Amino acid sequence: MADTSIRTRSKTRTARPPLYKVMLVNDDFTPREFVVRVLKAEFRMSEEQASRVMITAHTKGSCVVAVFTREIAEDKAKRATDMARGEGYPLLFTPSPRPEVSRCR
Repeated sequence: MADTSIRTRSKTRTARPPLYKVMLVNDDFTPREFVVRVLKAEFRMSEEQASRVMITAHTKGSCVVAVFTREIAEDKAKRATDMARGEGYPLLFTPSPRPEVSRCR
């Protein structure tokens, strides 16, 4: 007698880690040139990209700078904020869970 049972194949997929946005929060004290310098240094943006992100944060209050896994987003936000604190500026970068991406670039 022939075997007529149906065979099913299952593939195990590894879930992607959740992504986090790095947000730039505008303040009224940090010079624009310094914000651009931080964006270029920490997020490897061009002068033009950094200027666009800085202006967007300035006009809207905050802006998504980049999207990373949680650990990288937290590290980059902390390093960029620490860079500002080291110069005496209140500039703030903060990681935020990403429900949906709307980038500034």
